[in-house]
Amino acid sequence: MKILPIVKSDPYLAPYAGAILGRYEYFLDTEKRLAGDVPLSDFASGYLYFGLHRTEKDWVFREWAPNATAIYMVGDFNNWQKMENFRLQPIHDGIWEISLPAETLQHGQFYKLIVEWNGGSGERIPAWARRVVQDENTKIFSAQVWNPKKPFVFKNKKFIPQKNPLLIYEAHIGMGGQEEKVATYEEFRLNVLPRIVQLGYNCIQLMAIQEHPYYGSFGYHVSSFFAASSRFGTPEELKALIDEAHSRGIAVIMDIVHSHAVKNEVEGLSRFDGTPYQYFHGGTRREHPAWDSVCFDYGKPSVLHFLLSNCKFWLEEYKFDGFRFDGITSMLYRSHGLGEDFNSYDSYYNLNQDGDAICYLTLANKLIHELDSNHITIAEDMSGMPGLAQKIDDGGIGFDFRLAMGEPDFWIKYIKEVREEDWKAGHIYWEMNNRRLDERTISYAESHDQALVGDKTIIFRLIDADMYWHMQKGDTTLLVDRGIALHKMIRLITATTMNGGYLNFMGNEFGHPEWIDFPRAGNNWSYKYARRQWDLVDNKNYLYRALWLFDKAMIELINSVEHFNLLSNCKIWDNENDQVMAYKRGDFVFVFNFSGSQSFTDYGILVEPGKYKVVLNTDNPVFGGFGLTDDSVEHLTSASNSFDNKEWLQLYLPARSAVVLKREQ
Repeated sequence: MKILPIVKSDPYLAPYAGAILGRYEYFLDTEKRLAGDVPLSDFASGYLYFGLHRTEKDWVFREWAPNATAIYMVGDFNNWQKMENFRLQPIHDGIWEISLPAETLQHGQFYKLIVEWNGGSGERIPAWARRVVQDENTKIFSAQVWNPKKPFVFKNKKFIPQKNPLLIYEAHIGMGGQEEKVATYEEFRLNVLPRIVQLGYNCIQLMAIQEHPYYGSFGYHVSSFFAASSRFGTPEELKALIDEAHSRGIAVIMDIVHSHAVKNEVEGLSRFDGTPYQYFHGGTRREHPAWDSVCFDYGKPSVLHFLLSNCKFWLEEYKFDGFRFDGITSMLYRSHGLGEDFNSYDSYYNLNQDGDAICYLTLANKLIHELDSNHITIAEDMSGMPGLAQKIDDGGIGFDFRLAMGEPDFWIKYIKEVREEDWKAGHIYWEMNNRRLDERTISYAESHDQALVGDKTIIFRLIDADMYWHMQKGDTTLLVDRGIALHKMIRLITATTMNGGYLNFMGNEFGHPEWIDFPRAGNNWSYKYARRQWDLVDNKNYLYRALWLFDKAMIELINSVEHFNLLSNCKIWDNENDQVMAYKRGDFVFVFNFSGSQSFTDYGILVEPGKYKVVLNTDNPVFGGFGLTDDSVEHLTSASNSFDNKEWLQLYLPARSAVVLKREQ
């Protein structure tokens, strides 16, 4: 039996070598069955065939609906009436087609389908529609003819993202504005993008781009997979945002949702042709038991064609640089990961796995990197399945990165359940580095998940209600001082121990004071908590500004060294009683004092001999600290008789502070 490299690099996988090889061979067989001898990227071009297309002479529309007995186009061009001259004709394999004279449809007109089947019929939004809009008054969605006279032309034809490290600014267009409303692509381009540039992040991860009927779903109940959400603006405005980000050296990736779909039948794919199983599983596997949604059947060639074409569409049409695949734990396991503890390798190879879903994710990674090896793929998986972020030919699934989902969970648990005097600096460092050595991860202290209604951001857990009254310089409380200090330390140790990249959610860098609560009946449909209060960070009298300046300085430090994430990461000091620990990366030494009550004078840490200069200090007054040290002082190591090739670096370490020093060559 052939042993794949993933097994050779991890002896604990040896008992499962056969399963891993079988998974790989199933992928190869499926790719061959789908694409034959042509590249997978040629196969994944369904969006060029299906949907509405303007040719030189006419309009052509095609749809796949194998159970349909008749399909009609209706819209404002025929008074929404079912007419024979707008009836599609079956051509082959469940595909329907209609050709219409060029003058029949005009840019901006609205349309839908009426799909009929034995025993019923219903209005449907075309599955491959590229533009879907909601009527402001009726709240009804319709597809829209989109053929502007001046199509958008990208200025940046070839953009190469920076992957080492990948510094991600996770953002939501609609809540990106200051006003209590849905913000737009254009407002984000003009107002938020410059802030991201200032901070130094090199990648934006956009949420909620695929059209979704319910705004409050945060974009995770997708209805139209090929349509950029019209509530934020036009396709051209989204393209302009991406193009300008590229001109600023920033990659843009999309939070893509292929793990499930909205149950809505008129707006979505559910029962599109009258059957429950056209795109989705039938029977008990059809509905997700926790998400109130429907689950794709990844074993069907037509579903694979649809989803792979969707990946290629966003990369080619909008020039996205890749994807963060949402909710793939739900895809990987027949149980959707619900009730699973994943506490041993058996959990990953116990016949609970969905082989078809794993094959799809492997195909998607093959396709995305076949289109451009510089494309970025990130897996959101909380199960820890080995091989997600390893090469396909090595036996992996092919993602570039996996999210370090255990890190935010760790911080929540530590803040909530562990007394500060019991915080163990060495344990914190271990948790930040607890990952598979052969897979790159995206580290983060918190994302949008921790800010959603019902949960709390780190800053709110630390400071609570004092945030509303005591965040002005000179008017703090002990609780605020503690929270400001720990907020910086938590981010610093999370970001600077990364091995792949780091992620921050929009506004969390400055300790945004509110949770995220989208308009709903329970809050009287208010946008008060579905926005970002940028005026707080712009006010120099507020500590929000100090936290923002610290984040900017931290990212600048990371960017000051090429491939910071690839520098060796070595713990050099850990004193549990003092709550002090230190680690080294390249010429940098990171020293943390997590004690809330004990400061140390002339604290000795063994390092390489030389001269060290402070390059970042969380206690700097500019960052909301107390300024208890003179960072202009150069630190010379002193000889040690007991340790070969090491000398003492003696520092003053204020309580709840961290300092980064650089060894001068």
